[in-house]
Amino acid sequence: MQIGRHRIDPPVILAPMAGVTDKPFRQLCKRLGAGLAVSEMTTSDPRFWSTRKSRHRMDHAGEPDPIGVQIAGTVPAVMADAARYNVDHGAQIIDINMGCPAKKVCNAWAGSALMQDEALVGRILDAVVAAVDVPVTLKIRTGWDADHRNAPAIARIAERAGVAALAVHGRTRDQHYAGNAEYDTIAAIKADLSIPVIANGDIDSPHKAAEVLRRTGADAVMVGRAAQGRPWIFREIAHYLATGERLPPPSLAEVRDVLLGHLRALHAFYGEPAGVRIARKHLGWYAKDRSENTAFRTVVNRAESAEAQIGLTRDYFDALIAGEAPLPAAA
Repeated sequence: MQIGRHRIDPPVILAPMAGVTDKPFRQLCKRLGAGLAVSEMTTSDPRFWSTRKSRHRMDHAGEPDPIGVQIAGTVPAVMADAARYNVDHGAQIIDINMGCPAKKVCNAWAGSALMQDEALVGRILDAVVAAVDVPVTLKIRTGWDADHRNAPAIARIAERAGVAALAVHGRTRDQHYAGNAEYDTIAAIKADLSIPVIANGDIDSPHKAAEVLRRTGADAVMVGRAAQGRPWIFREIAHYLATGERLPPPSLAEVRDVLLGHLRALHAFYGEPAGVRIARKHLGWYAKDRSENTAFRTVVNRAESAEAQIGLTRDYFDALIAGEAPLPAAA
């Protein structure tokens, strides 16, 4: 798939997720096969660009190309300024968020709430596309609710504005992440557009990725929650799409090494104690499919230092690799 001058290969993309797709996670997913990893949502409001959180979100030093940055807001001129600012700070693709269902975002009329005002959508897209000389992409949902599935209309507005690619989550805003994603709307959008379309929603396996591509005709798939604690899903999907064969699951030793590398990257990026605190959710995701998860989280969540967190994690996986009982909850 091509987005401007950037070839996205493999056509498997890490979805932007607030509090998840920071630089350490994006770098890890790219290393494990993602063709593109888009940053977590950044505000278009310049009053917050100098905060610690925004500085971390806008840090792309050492990140592999292409660097995709997602911005959110409601005022066309402000969004245009935010796009220029992020391009000046390394962004090579600007993604506009019109898909976030979070109440605090929608209450400010940003995210998926914008889909209720098609005229405003057009003004925002026109302003941002005109403001920067890098490709602009857009992420939307199928609509605000079941009675207002206007994604096809938004898609046509986006194409007319010069948007380079469109990602569609197969749910309405009021569904949040409940129920099953529906792909008929994505298929209709793809049939109607000449720009690349990316299918998102419930893609949690290589087989599901192939099925969604077949059902929608989309140019790529976007993986979100299924990558949490399982970043190797990108290489699994890419391999299956290329060969029709499934890769074996990673060994416990590889899972241990990937996780320890991820923890070290989080500690280096955020420092202590923030890196230790942020790492806890990732530790829970990595262990969520194991029966010993409760004991593991009870022990590891007590760690207050990077050294202790690394040590406890290594000991846990080393015990599993050796066939020994993992750390008890009372340890």
